[in-house]
Amino acid sequence: MAMIKAGDNASVQEDQSDAAARRARGEFVRGVSGFRQVIGDPDFPAEPGRYHLFVALNCPWCHRVTLGRGILGLRDSITMDVAFPNRTGEDDRAGPDLWEFNPNRVATLTGARLPECTAETGTGQGYRLAKEVYRADGSEEQSLPILYDKQAGRIVNNESAEILRMMNASAGALGSTVSDGDRCDLYPAATDLRSEIDGLNELIYTAINNGAYKAGFSSDQSVYQTAFEGYFEALDQLEQRLSDGRPFLTGETFTEADLRLFPTLYRHDPVYYVRMKLNGARILDYPHLWHWLCRVYAMPGTAGSGSLIHCRQGYFGRSWNGVVPLGPLKPMRYPEAYAHPELSD
Repeated sequence: MAMIKAGDNASVQEDQSDAAARRARGEFVRGVSGFRQVIGDPDFPAEPGRYHLFVALNCPWCHRVTLGRGILGLRDSITMDVAFPNRTGEDDRAGPDLWEFNPNRVATLTGARLPECTAETGTGQGYRLAKEVYRADGSEEQSLPILYDKQAGRIVNNESAEILRMMNASAGALGSTVSDGDRCDLYPAATDLRSEIDGLNELIYTAINNGAYKAGFSSDQSVYQTAFEGYFEALDQLEQRLSDGRPFLTGETFTEADLRLFPTLYRHDPVYYVRMKLNGARILDYPHLWHWLCRVYAMPGTAGSGSLIHCRQGYFGRSWNGVVPLGPLKPMRYPEAYAHPELSD
């Protein structure tokens, strides 16, 4: 069984220097996850049925993990709870802006409950809030995703990149339903390929994954402009990379770099184009990236790993008036458009 160590460079993190001052000036500065233990350590053996995920389907960092869970064949062996895409409001007894496991909440977009949402089942305590899972482990964090050990009753890790890396490394021991020969290896041992993946991860995280948030959530015009320009420059680079006919970013093999890119591009046209003010172009305007996006969407385990209803509800449902845009409608609705690579031809 392939193993990873806590020190492996699975995650690309933002510089935290002068974070408070930068936030005060209007820059979006992402924090650092506090739980960094690893499946495969003596306290956390790789066993089927032992681990649980707490996620929100609108969150792209959670989407990394749910996508990996599906592609690696771990849906049956790693259980999962899904939070409502809107966090709690000012009138909530516990306070605002908290992830809530509440399948009875009604989405403004649909006027109905969202069938993917669940109550909290992983701890056995039936907590309403993700924050309560953290408090039971002595922490005041509240972010998702959380990888939880049901047997030990402890949080293992809440850094999405590391959760993804350890699920890949231990997929067989965790109970994957996909045979070793047929299952994607998202981080192959070949040194040259790992170096290429690491370089792509750096670009994708800095300019695209986190760049989208810097553009959308920063209130400083110059920070927004820098993020906007960096985002589309990176898309140009990736479009050029795919222009030689390769099916995936590193060639013939679907890897971690592809998986990390997908959640952001999946959200771009129907959500980020408006909500994150990334209206320089649609992914549909990049023929090679669009074909890549449709190719990944068609992979087994991919389409069911995220929900555009959750994404739209989560991003726009928290805006000042709570109204969720319905488009784009042409050339067709999303996510149906992802089944049609020819739309960019």
